[in-house]
Amino acid sequence: MAIHTNESAENYLETILFLSRSLPVVRSVDIANELGFKKSSVSVAMKNLREKNHITVTDAGFIYLTESGKEIAETISERHEFLTKWLVSLGVDEEQAADDACRMEHVISAESFAAIKKNIILD
Repeated sequence: MAIHTNESAENYLETILFLSRSLPVVRSVDIANELGFKKSSVSVAMKNLREKNHITVTDAGFIYLTESGKEIAETISERHEFLTKWLVSLGVDEEQAADDACRMEHVISAESFAAIKKNIILD
């Protein structure tokens, strides 16, 4: 799958997915708190994601991923988890591994990520 979003959009989508696993509903304020951003910045980002049909927002302000948004978020999340585990298995400190994985997950091609996954076995 080719992802046609920028790193910021991918981070927002991944955060919505992450929050939706632990909260009954996700709101802009939840995203702002999680990422440490101003609510106004999150509102602008949500407008952009809504225009790209990656999220829907109810009248009550509840944010839901659309199919495309969920697909992107799950792809980024999978990359993040895998790359973090891989770096930790190489002896990188867990916090550093997570930080590095967060940057790598956005720039690695689908082809390269598939090759790494195929050739590295993690428990």
